[in-house]
Amino acid sequence: MTRCEVCGNDYALAFTVTTQDGATHVFDSFACAIHRMAPICEHCRVQIIGQGVEADGHWYCGAHCARAEGKAGIVDKVGSAGGQGRPGGSSRG
Repeated sequence: MTRCEVCGNDYALAFTVTTQDGATHVFDSFACAIHRMAPICEHCRVQIIGQGVEADGHWYCGAHCARAEGKAGIVDKVGSAGGQGRPGGSSRG
């Protein structure tokens, strides 16, 4: 069995994630992998599990947080019924 590097669980179904730089990480669940690997929004400090927004080498959970940090011209989605935002009317931007 293999031990999860986050929680220490020794689990037969653990999996390994290899990053682009060749580092390897072992986890027993996606929750532990997210906890260790997900980038953090530099404005609101939430873990970015979806696409996120990268601007000038900084990561944000969405356009709203990027704009709050002074990044210009960033939108979450263009072309929806409301001009920007998510299907169904909710918007992060």
